[in-house]
Amino acid sequence: MAVSEKYGKISIPKIDEDEPVFVLRAQDRLAEPTIIMYQTLARSHGASVTEGIQAQIDAFRAWTGQKKLPD
Repeated sequence: MAVSEKYGKISIPKIDEDEPVFVLRAQDRLAEPTIIMYQTLARSHGASVTEGIQAQIDAFRAWTGQKKLPD
């Protein structure tokens, strides 16, 4: 369980029930560039998560639903 300011309690394995999370959705036009920036920062710090992040970027790009600015 985790807590999102916008979406409330979210069930995510391995996250404490009171741990804040920030959710990016594929419908958000700003999400993909934000994830790319995060990937760049992670890479610059030598984090091993960068390959997994690319899969998420690809998934966001492949999503065919309507995109909009965040509300």
